[in-house]
Amino acid sequence: MSDAAGPLIDLPALEGWIGDRLPGSGSELTAVRISGGASNEMFELRRGAETWILRRPPRYKVSKSAHDMGREFRVLTALEGTAVPHPRPLLLCDDPEPIGAPFFLMERVDGFAPRDPLPAPFDADPTVRRAMGFSLVDGIAQLATVDWRAAGLEGFGRPEGFLERQVRRWLGQLETYRSREIPGIEEVGRWLESERPPDGAPAILHGDYQFTNVMFANDPPARLAAVVDWEQSTIGDPLVDLGWLLAGWQDPGEDETRFTSAYFADRSGLPTRDELASRYGEVSGRSLEHLRYYQVLALFKLACILEGSYHRFATGRSTFPVHEAMGPLVLKLARQASGQAGLA
Repeated sequence: MSDAAGPLIDLPALEGWIGDRLPGSGSELTAVRISGGASNEMFELRRGAETWILRRPPRYKVSKSAHDMGREFRVLTALEGTAVPHPRPLLLCDDPEPIGAPFFLMERVDGFAPRDPLPAPFDADPTVRRAMGFSLVDGIAQLATVDWRAAGLEGFGRPEGFLERQVRRWLGQLETYRSREIPGIEEVGRWLESERPPDGAPAILHGDYQFTNVMFANDPPARLAAVVDWEQSTIGDPLVDLGWLLAGWQDPGEDETRFTSAYFADRSGLPTRDELASRYGEVSGRSLEHLRYYQVLALFKLACILEGSYHRFATGRSTFPVHEAMGPLVLKLARQASGQAGLA
């Protein structure tokens, strides 16, 4: 219930705030920390027969605009009644007084996060694993079809000129901590500016869509139980989510030196990138004419972001091995983006 900087939840204050807003009043409230770090903190709360998840910002924010509990709660509320599986939002507290920060409560999802070791039969059955991949891409394909205005998300983002802002935004962020040459990054930026497709119909973006941010139902057939971690969500071009997913996707038997997102090691049975893209197009109705642009953008953006982690190590502000490992990874991402764009 606490970290080195002090407690993250005042249980008596939290119990008083929840009161009879949720079932189980009169029973003892307990909390177990289930995730944390630079991202938002999560706790499993129990009171009597009831179980909920509390989500709050980390003790130290990454930026003033990060970790907005109200935004996450709003997008989860907007998804109610849609085909996109998500945790059901329960209560929002935008007052930091009860526990020291704004927070919200949501339902506990019954399912598993797809990380090693996977439960049987997801660990070995190729048919089930293939369905996992298609279920994953279906999540953002369905998200792209949600009528976000009707769902109450007017003003949630700035869809006009969304793609036009991307290169400037990420190069601008990179320049705030850049201290070394990253071969190819400017060339990729120029390619993205010259090849930028026209804005399509805007939709809800998750912002960090990959295996690590979903949960699957415990029993086959493989199906999404919930899409989680909506802290980077906005309104913009939904193909950015697809590009992000595919840029870090490794086809079975593909060169192991290619960058891949972190998920379970054995990828046998999973669909290929082309199959995932085709499925997305079928479900969402979106054109995939400019798909290469979105994959290059994803690699470019990730290189710009992760250089910040490496800079912390390079300047002696961090000794974490993971931050040191970002050094060669950023260079790999820049090379891969250059290759994908046909520049190398």
